[in-house]
Amino acid sequence: MIKQYKPTTPSRRSMTVVDYGVLTAVKPHKKLLTKLKKRGGRNNSGRITMRHQGGENKKLYRLVDFKQDKLDIPAKIETIEYDPYRTAFIALVLYSDGERRYILASKNMKVGDEIITSENAPIKEGNRSALKNIPVGYFVYNIEMNRGGGGKLARSAGASCQIMAQEKSWTQLKLSSGEVRKINRENFASLGQLSNPDYILTTIGKAGRSRWLGIRPTVRGSAMNPRDHPYGGGEGRAVRGTKRPKTKWGKITGGRKTRKKKKWSNKMIIKRRK
Repeated sequence: MIKQYKPTTPSRRSMTVVDYGVLTAVKPHKKLLTKLKKRGGRNNSGRITMRHQGGENKKLYRLVDFKQDKLDIPAKIETIEYDPYRTAFIALVLYSDGERRYILASKNMKVGDEIITSENAPIKEGNRSALKNIPVGYFVYNIEMNRGGGGKLARSAGASCQIMAQEKSWTQLKLSSGEVRKINRENFASLGQLSNPDYILTTIGKAGRSRWLGIRPTVRGSAMNPRDHPYGGGEGRAVRGTKRPKTKWGKITGGRKTRKKKKWSNKMIIKRRK
């Protein structure tokens, strides 16, 4: 659900946020917190390798369990919480052996729900099972690419993949991009759709809120000097001046394919995304 504000200022007029009324905890579980060093898009030499990053609000990293490798041990949902490092919500689960872990929360997950990770877990939202035991047509998230490697696919807010077919040692999955690809059917995935599907509808509303999120300003190439960008220079609003669109470093963009033609995983892709 999206929350809107009264237009007390020009920026407030268009600003929207996700309604966090579904969350049940104010403070995170201390034992599952750690601090990550801020890098501001810089590498180990201190040079910027990723532009437009830096200056965000202080935050602590939640140790989320993407593997969920405690097999056949039931767990109970204790809280649904906000995670500043990801768009989906997370859930604190208490296993029957007394251990607590953070996991990705599904869309309809509630406090008190019981979940389990098992080779052949019941078909119920939040449960985690091997792909070979999930019927065709079901939606899954937090999908492993390699057995025991932890979930890699469909981990952001509202994300899910649909099981299209089961064949021999492979499961065909339709990703949110529209791509259909094969995944080893022994790999694990969680049933359902991820929480916070309305996140995509939020409007940042003002420049300051981007800075809170760690997003620094982006300058248009046409506003630069010729030495700084292929689009730079000229009197007033000049046309691009180059035959093809280019990056700051003169690399051709806009329609040029960047995927390697002989990449090993090409054989896993049945249908490319549109």
